[in-house]
Amino acid sequence: MTGANNRVVIEVETDPGELAKARARNQRFERNWAWLEAHAAEVYRHRGKFICIAGEQLFVADSVEEVLAQATAAHPDDDGRFTRYIPKERGTRIHAHRWRTAALR
Repeated sequence: MTGANNRVVIEVETDPGELAKARARNQRFERNWAWLEAHAAEVYRHRGKFICIAGEQLFVADSVEEVLAQATAAHPDDDGRFTRYIPKERGTRIHAHRWRTAALR
């Protein structure tokens, strides 16, 4: 399906202020990611839950809305936070897209 509503627009940001904000946000994300890596054993014990890392702190809840509310309340200025669902079961995960295929003759 194609149409005017399916367009992707890519813009190059050149404003120094916006670029500085993006770099700062990325640094906060990197600090939170490093915290996750350093505390992975603690984080991954929360199977079947949503986690959020913000302000280099772990938040755990049953829903993504709840975990984001906790993290945002505690660290409202941390826009480098991230969330993840920790699956109940350990195992190999395959992330793929189902493409339609056609037989070739």
